[in-house]
Amino acid sequence: MVRHWPTADGIERSHGLPAGALAKAAFAPSRLHPAITGETTDEQWRSAVAADLTEICGSSAHAHAAVTDWSNLVPRVDHEVVFLLAQARTIATVALVSNATTRLEWDLAQQGLDDLADIVVNTSRVGVMKPDPRVYLLAAERAGAPLHRCLFIDDTAANVIAASEVGMTALHYRQIEDLLTALAPLLNTAPDAQHT
Repeated sequence: MVRHWPTADGIERSHGLPAGALAKAAFAPSRLHPAITGETTDEQWRSAVAADLTEICGSSAHAHAAVTDWSNLVPRVDHEVVFLLAQARTIATVALVSNATTRLEWDLAQQGLDDLADIVVNTSRVGVMKPDPRVYLLAAERAGAPLHRCLFIDDTAANVIAASEVGMTALHYRQIEDLLTALAPLLNTAPDAQHT
């Protein structure tokens, strides 16, 4: 919701990979789960993805080059969301809860987003991932807030349902208006106010 990753279509074409090959290798549960629960580091994950692509790429060197180019993709930052979160931070504690690899903190710093939130709960650092209830309990504990006082916003329905089940108010984010509406009472603004 804060960052939007570009597709790897051009990288796949330039390396002679079929469309979707990088995502298929990288996000296969057997590869991704260990990376976002801290069983493997980001570097180990990317190396394993390259190993999985070696045969289709024709060589280990070509596979590693493709993964390196993919790793260098830079997501687009949604500055409207960043602005709203900055406003929210003046009134409430903002926690970023992300199913991410050990590279998350570096990625955020590279894009000037390392002060986006008061607290970052990176699942690869805590050993469990959304929608595991323990992630939400940990986030609330770190924020120093009871569950019923937490507003959880996510663009994945399963994560929203899980947050609701532990007692948080939860919102399935689909568009910026969802966030504007959710934060309006906190920020004392009308949901249709200009925030750009």
